[in-house]
Amino acid sequence: MALQRPFLSGVSTCLLLLALLSSQATADGLVNEEVKRTVDLSTHLAKITTEILLANQGRSAAQSFILAVEPELAPHLAYIGASVKGDEEEDGLLELQQTTIKGQSGEFYKVQLPSGLAGGAQLKVKVDMTLSHVLKPFPSHITQAERQLVVFQGNHYLYSPYPTRSQTTRVRLASKTVESYTKLGGPSKNDEVIEYGPFRDVAPFSEDALKIHYENNSPFLTISSITRLIEVSHWGNIAVEETVDLRHTGAALRGPFSRYDYQRQSDSGISSVKSFKTILPASAQDVYYRDEIGNISTSHLQVLDDSVEVEVRPRFPLFGGWKTHYIIGYNLPSYEYLYTLGDQFALKMRLVDHVYDDQVIDSLTVKIILPEGARNIHVDTPYTIDRQPNQLHYTYLDTFGRPVLVATKQNLVEQHIQDVVVHYNFNKILMLQEPLLVVGAFYILFFTVIIYVRMDFAITKDPAAEVRMKVASITEQVLTLVNKRLGLYRHMDEVVNRYKQSRDTGTLNSGRKTLEADHRTLTNEISSLQARLKAEGSDLAEKVGEVQKLDGQVKELVCRSCQEAERLVAGKVKKEAYIESEKNLTGKRQEFVSRIDSLLDAL
Repeated sequence: MALQRPFLSGVSTCLLLLALLSSQATADGLVNEEVKRTVDLSTHLAKITTEILLANQGRSAAQSFILAVEPELAPHLAYIGASVKGDEEEDGLLELQQTTIKGQSGEFYKVQLPSGLAGGAQLKVKVDMTLSHVLKPFPSHITQAERQLVVFQGNHYLYSPYPTRSQTTRVRLASKTVESYTKLGGPSKNDEVIEYGPFRDVAPFSEDALKIHYENNSPFLTISSITRLIEVSHWGNIAVEETVDLRHTGAALRGPFSRYDYQRQSDSGISSVKSFKTILPASAQDVYYRDEIGNISTSHLQVLDDSVEVEVRPRFPLFGGWKTHYIIGYNLPSYEYLYTLGDQFALKMRLVDHVYDDQVIDSLTVKIILPEGARNIHVDTPYTIDRQPNQLHYTYLDTFGRPVLVATKQNLVEQHIQDVVVHYNFNKILMLQEPLLVVGAFYILFFTVIIYVRMDFAITKDPAAEVRMKVASITEQVLTLVNKRLGLYRHMDEVVNRYKQSRDTGTLNSGRKTLEADHRTLTNEISSLQARLKAEGSDLAEKVGEVQKLDGQVKELVCRSCQEAERLVAGKVKKEAYIESEKNLTGKRQEFVSRIDSLLDAL
């Protein structure tokens, strides 16, 4: 397991007490038989890879060994990891534990070997270190047309508590342009590579200043702070949102910025940053990217087989000293990251995403919002994080709040893109809480409306309002009865038509009796309602009276139609004369019905 922690900058040369540590190395019996160091300075990070052939010259087996970091570089250390190199491939990372050496400055890590290193045996070990903010722009301010120069200060030798028999150092730069570099041992330079050594018989804790001043126009981007919000829902979705404060930590821009020169000349503002790629999980969907102004439409999204790439292009290019603030978010299906066994749940997600290549994060805050009702929460992390007190988050349909895990960490690099596992218990019956709350809310709303419309909350009675309500109720009854009475006439028309076909006098007489009885009943009811309207003092009573008069004329026309049909069937009138008579009766009838409809509309 690799130990990962923050790191500082600045390198100086200091002489340490070699005698004390030589005696300790001799007591351990460990010797660095051969050391090959590679210092990669092609980006804004310093990546140091060291391959050590570790020999045990003592009699007893060694179970561990010590890694050391110079006191000048220790504050810049972002990541350190060690692994055993076999003949074909590397084994997994070894367990590191921070320790101290009495009388020595710097940082020291005790590395547990997978198996003891017997006396007289040798072992190949690979050590990776990543340093942040160790490259210093020099000059610190440049114009838009100038190229960026930086200075790296380190150590020619491997800083180790053990003597080193042979050592070589290869430095890989970002360009061929080198202003100056130290010449210890007569190094050779070939394009972007400077090779030092071999150095023979290097004493423990040896230091000699390595200084290189060279051109480096790679993106010097640093995330000042990032807040990562992960909201877990058991209804199938995980929402992720990141709030990012980004700044360019290279040489600050001196003088004005010319957009014309920037677009016309390819090498204008060569150290600036136009865009960068953020890599999201392959299942990410509903991606959005915005800042304080709103959505940033210059971004591009590309869906690949194993990831989703977002080209993040700020509203303006970033020069040294410039900064930007933006928000990026997306949704994930929970079945890919949430595991369950009964009431036990485990969320396995990255603590931080890939924001850009060779990323540096000064400050990270992660907030994981679990479903309401989650309990017995504990977290498994691949490296040490700072846990803050849990918080509560309230959103739609929450009652007592959702638990929020809050964690922070400083100085992160790409090696920190690892999974964190959150374990918790959750009673699945609580998933019914939100649907029941919705149902209950609608039930209370409807019940309240029902009560409200049926109760009179007025302090005093309004006689006029009561009269209007009574008149409206009576009028509604009148409309219903009049329409029912007009329906009797349509039914009688059907009886007459059947009579003309069947010539059954009994059917016609029966229909006529039914019409007379029903018409009399409806007319009497309407007259009773008319009397009630008159008693209430409504002028609608007169209109109802007009409807009654017009209805009498309509009934008379219907009866005449029955008589004409009887004459036609009895052969007392010719068919042509009957058709003409029926046409006239129908026209008059429609005229009276239209007048009735107009009066009804006015009620």
